[in-house]
Amino acid sequence: MTEPELGQASNGTVTTQVPARLDRLPWSRWHWMIVVGLGTVWILDGLEVTIVGSMAGRLSEEGSGLAISSAQVTGVAAALYVAGACSGALFFGWLTDRFGRKKLFLITLAVYLAATALTALSHSAWWFFLFRFLTGFGIGGEYAAINSAIDELIPSKYRGRVDLIINGSFWLGAMGGALLSVLALDTDILPKDLGWRISFGLGVVLGLVILLVRRHVPESPRWMFIHGREEGAEQLVADVERQVEAETGRPLPAPAGAITIKQRHSVGFVQIARTLFRAYPRRAVLGLALFIGQAFLYNAITFGFGSILVTFFDVGTGSTGYFFAVIALGNFLGPLLLGRLFDTWGRRPMIAGTYLLSGALLFVTAWLFSNGWLTATTMTVSWCVVLFFASAGASSAYLTVSEIFPMETRAMAIAFFYAVGTAAGGISGPLIFAGLTESGVVADTVVAFCIGATLMVAGGLVALFFAVAAERKSLEDIATPLSAQAASAMTPAGPASATARTVP
Repeated sequence: MTEPELGQASNGTVTTQVPARLDRLPWSRWHWMIVVGLGTVWILDGLEVTIVGSMAGRLSEEGSGLAISSAQVTGVAAALYVAGACSGALFFGWLTDRFGRKKLFLITLAVYLAATALTALSHSAWWFFLFRFLTGFGIGGEYAAINSAIDELIPSKYRGRVDLIINGSFWLGAMGGALLSVLALDTDILPKDLGWRISFGLGVVLGLVILLVRRHVPESPRWMFIHGREEGAEQLVADVERQVEAETGRPLPAPAGAITIKQRHSVGFVQIARTLFRAYPRRAVLGLALFIGQAFLYNAITFGFGSILVTFFDVGTGSTGYFFAVIALGNFLGPLLLGRLFDTWGRRPMIAGTYLLSGALLFVTAWLFSNGWLTATTMTVSWCVVLFFASAGASSAYLTVSEIFPMETRAMAIAFFYAVGTAAGGISGPLIFAGLTESGVVADTVVAFCIGATLMVAGGLVALFFAVAAERKSLEDIATPLSAQAASAMTPAGPASATARTVP
C-alpha cells in the first residue's frame, strides 16, 4: 500500500498506538532537538519586541536614517505588529490544522526572518510600518504552529513544564534585547543610523541558525495518521523508539493503548467554532479568561514601566534597560522553577494559584506605591515577584488552550485565544494604560495596576472552577479527537508496531 500524499486523506478507518507510544518515551536527545528547533524562536520574539520599544527614541532622532517619530514607533508600528500577529495566528493556524505542523513552522519562521531583515533596511516610515506588520504576521503564525507541534511531540509526563519553559523563554530574549539596546544606543560604539539596524540583523542571524535545526524536526505523527499518512507516522515513531532504546540501553515499556479514527482532510470553521463554544463552553470561557487576564496584567506593568521609573523615581532614560533586564529575568525564572509543579501538583491548583497570587501581589504593589514607600529598586523587585508568578500563569494559558481541545482544532484554538488575548493586551491595553501611566499622577498609575490585578484574579477564579486536570494525560484522553470512532477510547491493544486499517 502506498502512503497518501500530504493533504490527501484516505477513506479508511485506522487503529493506531502512535499517541501511547509517544507518551511513554523517556526524555532523550530527540526531545532536546524539538525544544531547540521549535522553542527558541520565542527568544527572538522577545529580543525584537524589546529592541523596538527601547529604541523608539533613537529611531526618531535626526540622523537615525529613518524619518519617523517616537509616537509612531510605539503607537502605529506597535499596533500594526499586534494586528499582524492576530491575523497571522488565525491565517496560519487554519493552514497548520489543514496542511500540517512542519510545513507551517518552516513557512512562518521564514516570513518572520524575511520581514525582520527588511525592517533593518527601512528607509521610510511606510516601509518600517509594512514590515513590522509582516513580522507580527509571521510570529502570530509561529504561536499556532509551534505550540501545537510541541504538545503533540512531547511525552505527557513532561508536556506541562516543557511548554511553560518554552513560552517563558520569550523573556530571555527580552533580557538580551534590553541589554543589547544599551550598547546599540551608545553612539561611542555605533553610529545613530547603524546601531538599530545591526540589532535587527542579529535577530536574523540567530533565526537562520534556528531554521537549520528546525529542518530536522519531524511532522507531528498525530497529525499524520489522521490525515491519511499512517505509514509515515508509524515509521517515524519506530525510528524514534530505536534512537531512544539505543541511547538508554533499555527496552521501552509497552504502550498503554490504541485509538481508532476515521481519517479526514480538514475541519471547517463552522465545526471548529461549534467544537470550541458548544461542545466545550467551560473550556472556551477558561481560555478567554486566562488570555485576557494575563494580557492586561502585563500591559499594566510593562507598557508604562519606563515612564513610571523616569517620572516617579528620576531614573535616566538610558538606564531603564537595566531595570527591564531584571524584570525579564524574573519573568523567565517563574516558568523555569515552577513548571515542574504543573505536571506534579496539577494544572488546576497551579494555574489558579499563579493567577490569584500574582494578582494579589500586584494589588499589594499598588498599595505600597500609592503610599510612597517604594524606590526604583524596590519597585523593580516588587514587579519581579509579581511577574515571577504571572509569567508561569501566562505561559500556562498557552499550554491550556493547546491541550484541552480536540487535535483537529488545536492550532486554530491556539490561534483564536492568542488573537483575542493579543488584541486585548495590544490594543485595549495601551489605550487604557498609556494615559494612566504617563500622566505623572500616582493615583492614575495605581488604577492601571488595579485593573491588571483585578482581571488576573478573575482569571484565577475561573481556573479554580473550570481548569482541566490535564497533567500526565494523553492529549486524546483530555479531548477526544473529532475523527475518533465510537469505540475508540485509548484502550489496550496489541504490539507497539501494529496498525490496523479497515476500509468501510
